[in-house]
Amino acid sequence: MSDVTRILNAIEQGDAKAADELLPFVYEELRVLAAQKLSHELPGQTLQPTALVHEAYIRLVGPEPQNWDSSGHFFAAAAEAMRRILVDNARRKKSRKYGGNRQRIDLDNANLFIESLSEDLIALDEALTKFAGEDPERADMIKLCYFGGLNIEQAAKVLKISRATAYRHWSYARAWLYEEIKKG
Repeated sequence: MSDVTRILNAIEQGDAKAADELLPFVYEELRVLAAQKLSHELPGQTLQPTALVHEAYIRLVGPEPQNWDSSGHFFAAAAEAMRRILVDNARRKKSRKYGGNRQRIDLDNANLFIESLSEDLIALDEALTKFAGEDPERADMIKLCYFGGLNIEQAAKVLKISRATAYRHWSYARAWLYEEIKKG
């Protein structure tokens, strides 16, 4: 049993000190995942990888006990938590209070129109939620790769599926989501 799995089991048993032990083991890996995800964001992003990791960690080891089957299960939950944080952040930025549909345009490039990543992220989240209702395993594949920063082979290990199946899931899910977002 890995140290992470042992600590996760201790947290599940109600050991409050175990949560403090978990962070040093998973922090760097979660920070790398967060940095990978945020590297695809537009310039001017106010959310930093460290803040994303801390927020996700707080949600994962919050006051309610969790049932962690393995470290793979924990990292899948971490990917989902990061996804929700990024979507919430995009929705907040899109709200009227924070400028709504206004877009910042560089005067040197005033003729160029660039769609907001926040809108794309919200459309992806809506499509992914609908897809998860129809095909949860393939939706989990997208969450792990896109939001969790895992490559397809790593996601296959977490989902306990073959590499070939993972590539089929990835191709199908991307095509399905593309069509769904294009309709919207």
